[in-house]
Amino acid sequence: MGSGNIMDFLPMILIFVVAYFFMIRPQMKRQKDEKKFAAKLKRGDKIITKSGLHGKVIDLNEKDASCVIETMAGKLKFDRSAISMEMSKKLNPPAAK
Repeated sequence: MGSGNIMDFLPMILIFVVAYFFMIRPQMKRQKDEKKFAAKLKRGDKIITKSGLHGKVIDLNEKDASCVIETMAGKLKFDRSAISMEMSKKLNPPAAK
């Protein structure tokens, strides 16, 4: 009778395991990679913010984890977590053979 109760919960356990490996784990890896990227930012990096703004990092502030970005419109201050990626990574497609 005890094994019948375990079999009733088996589908729920399988759903959780599948959700973990296909949704939760990749999201945690993506967040970890974004934190590493934000920590490695340096002056002169051409970047894209999460809102799609393109610019170049001209100043980094360690106190409040912000950076100043130079754009066509002028200089803007952003939090480092608002920076999505380095522009060169997005714009350089793999070489065609």
